[in-house]
Amino acid sequence: MSSSLQIPLAPPENELILRQRAEALAGYRLGELAALAGLPIPRDLRRDKGWVGVLLEMWLGASAGSKPEQDFAAIGVELKTIPIDSAGKPLETTFVCVAPLTGNTGITWESSHVRHKLKRVLWVPVEGERHIPLAERRVGAPLLWSPSPEEDDQLRRDWEELMDLIVLGQVERITARHGEVMQLRPKAANSKALTEAIGARGEPILTLPRGFYLKKNFTAALLARHFFTASEPPR
Repeated sequence: MSSSLQIPLAPPENELILRQRAEALAGYRLGELAALAGLPIPRDLRRDKGWVGVLLEMWLGASAGSKPEQDFAAIGVELKTIPIDSAGKPLETTFVCVAPLTGNTGITWESSHVRHKLKRVLWVPVEGERHIPLAERRVGAPLLWSPSPEEDDQLRRDWEELMDLIVLGQVERITARHGEVMQLRPKAANSKALTEAIGARGEPILTLPRGFYLKKNFTAALLARHFFTASEPPR
């Protein structure tokens, strides 16, 4: 495919520019975008799980990098790529941010990092089925989203339940089954990457870092409502 696309040098100045950039990528294969950007394509995503996000950040002009702020901090938008199947259903959970396991006195849902990250999200679906070679997977139409009052309430309830368990020293008892639409899971490159947390008797312990993840039922319903995919009919 011939292309007039160019890697943007500056972060987008507003949501309109960001949306236009994202819409211009729809239909392109990852291999085409990587070649135009000069980014090597890994054999698979097992050791390069964040590669798709890095590629799209380059094309969209994201500025945050690994900083704990939104990818497009100047306009308050977070980028989330989401692998989908041929029916438009998410293939995996979506990482939101690392969970704070200590120093949580006084933190509320309104002031939480999770809510800050999810306040405004640019969702970019990408073909993710394993039988499609990585370079051949296509980028889908983007969606700019903010949680509805109902979605915000769902997220708040799960966040409060999970944070209560963390504060009460029960972090080791939390499983992926906790939470209706958001879960807490270990997030570490290896089992030696430990961090401080609070134990059951209030004592300091070492445990694996945890991350907040959106469950597939939440993102499937979100995509279905906005794209009328074959996942779940809009309500």
